[in-house]
Amino acid sequence: MSDIGYVRTEMLPEQAPPNATSGPIKWIQDNLFNGVLNSILTVLSIVFLYYVLSIVLPWIWNGSWTAGSLKECREVIAAAAGDHAGGHGHGAACWAVIRERYLQLIYGFYPSELYWRPNLAFIGMLVALLPILFSNLPRKMLWFSACYPFLAFWLLWGGSIFVPLGIMVGFVLGYAWMQVLGKRFGSIVGVIAAILAPVLWWGLAVGPIDTALSGMVANSRMDTVPAKLEREIEAMTSINLQEEENGLPKTQTFTLDAKKAQLNAFNNLPILPAKVEAAEAALSEGVAQGVTGEDLEKLEAAVSNAKNELALTKRTAGRIGLIPVESAKFGGFMLSIIIGVTGIVLSLPLGILLALGRQTNLFIVKSLCVGFIEFIRGVPLITLLFVASTLLNYFLPPGTTFDIILRVVIMVTLFAAAYMAETIRGGLAALPTGQYEAADALGLDYWKATRLIIMPQALKISIPGIVSNFIGLFKDSVLVSIIGLMDPIGLTNNIRADANWNGIVWELYGFIALLFFIACFSMSRYSMYLERKLKTGH
Repeated sequence: MSDIGYVRTEMLPEQAPPNATSGPIKWIQDNLFNGVLNSILTVLSIVFLYYVLSIVLPWIWNGSWTAGSLKECREVIAAAAGDHAGGHGHGAACWAVIRERYLQLIYGFYPSELYWRPNLAFIGMLVALLPILFSNLPRKMLWFSACYPFLAFWLLWGGSIFVPLGIMVGFVLGYAWMQVLGKRFGSIVGVIAAILAPVLWWGLAVGPIDTALSGMVANSRMDTVPAKLEREIEAMTSINLQEEENGLPKTQTFTLDAKKAQLNAFNNLPILPAKVEAAEAALSEGVAQGVTGEDLEKLEAAVSNAKNELALTKRTAGRIGLIPVESAKFGGFMLSIIIGVTGIVLSLPLGILLALGRQTNLFIVKSLCVGFIEFIRGVPLITLLFVASTLLNYFLPPGTTFDIILRVVIMVTLFAAAYMAETIRGGLAALPTGQYEAADALGLDYWKATRLIIMPQALKISIPGIVSNFIGLFKDSVLVSIIGLMDPIGLTNNIRADANWNGIVWELYGFIALLFFIACFSMSRYSMYLERKLKTGH
């Protein structure tokens, strides 16, 4: 028989499919020109995009970065671009305002010599978020994430280190009381104790402890620190004078004023206790003489003012920490990040508790949660911001100072938590009853079943809604400009109030929109990554 093989012994290389069935041409045919109407709409869209981009791109590209005023900027553009700039300088952007004011748009009026503090806080925020956003990182990094809020507060606002440590101790006390009383009297009593214990600690103990410790530190440093402060003040004053003579801006102004205030506190510290004793003696004498009415109120106010002055002096002189920066100097994109990120971080756990409370069978807890959610959802955020700005002071004791940024953060958090609760409640409602029954069959108590079985699935279902709430909350942070805080939108009014930049609009709003787009788009992309990782579609 002849040896004829009909089977190929070598595999042929794989051939590319025809262009008509795959590739870019096939995609264009299927998605852009798969019919008469679709082809007409595609052509019209291309014409519209060409028309818009032919205006926007030259306006961006031909802009000027070197000018000291809007008028000079337009003259430079008109001279450089000629007909391409419209012949009068209005056909191109004036980016010089961004070059001159970008630090103000980012940091507000924060002291320039202390920019390293918000920069370090921002880097720390990214490091703290990494183990939360990406589960493959070491879990020990979560300890830094837990401590970061107190570190960030201290870096941004400065002041004594005893205050953030005292706030941290409050959380530890709340956890300890929940463990002790929860085991003894039940979980509800434990949760109530976990809320009340830190609130009482922060309101009644942190301030006096800070004052007492600062006073001890000030007394121990009385012999050495004032002389050191005098030498530093003299050196800084000399640097500022040299910079002024050379026509440069002073770089040590804020730090110099802070050191002068600390030196003044050391000088007044030996005097003020006698002032307090004199005020108390005057009050005792007035009471013995039967003084009443306004005269008695004046004597009591004198004692209160003398004690407050002594406490402030002790905290200033004995401060172990950073130079304090008041909230009025916060602004720009830094303020938006503070309000937005804090609201996002706090609203999620609060929203979870509200969603669970709305679904519970406990009548009082359910009624409180439903009432809170419906009330907050029925009130505009602007109204809550006005309450935080003006009305809240009427309900506080006279002389109480409640930081405006802290008030705004509380209101924004409450507002976002109400919407977050409804989003999570949707995820809880989407779970089949069998999941609850399976948790009961395993013998898990309520909190273990919620933490290990119910909530992971509900949060996975709710990811798109949760991220949408986050993005909305971050963008709503610009509403604080209505109550006088200098967010990026509020700062644009200040910049336009300058005669050099009066009339400039699009460049400022474009820069702010770009920063917000980067932040919001990053959150959106992370949401999509998380959905793919958790496979929420299955």
